[in-house]
Amino acid sequence: MAHTRIRKFNTSDTYPEQNLDNDLCQAVVTQGGKTVYLRGQCPQNLDDAVNIDSHDPVEQTHKVMQNIRQLIEEAGGEMEHLVKVVVYITDVRHREAVYRTMGEYIKGVYPVSTGLVVQALARPEWLVEIDGDGGDPGLNGKRGGCLPPRAPPRIFRTRKRKLG
Repeated sequence: MAHTRIRKFNTSDTYPEQNLDNDLCQAVVTQGGKTVYLRGQCPQNLDDAVNIDSHDPVEQTHKVMQNIRQLIEEAGGEMEHLVKVVVYITDVRHREAVYRTMGEYIKGVYPVSTGLVVQALARPEWLVEIDGDGGDPGLNGKRGGCLPPRAPPRIFRTRKRKLG
């Protein structure tokens, strides 16, 4: 059985101004439904790849996070299944606004996160792109979720023993 691919598209349709012809998708759910890999999400509609009409980092981040939530739900999961995000911003001055907005969607989720400031994204009007991975979205009729948090490690002290 192959992996499940959600929202397949070709780059010739999404980037008509560029000479591209790549078959991609917005999300891949691995065989058995244990992991969801998300394409970097940008401030555009998932249905028609039309950019939102805003150059505001908060509004763009809302759209990006709405897309992430929608894709995880289409894969059979919930935001609590999000385990990792990578945030790309084009201006370090937008970092606080982007992270505060993203925080509204991941409150109580605790994914690992990496943030990068990049020179540019695929379209000049994009200020933010976020990709992510989800774990165990409960596909194939199974409900589940990520493993529960591990207990903090115990600290063991060794005692010196006298031999003999």
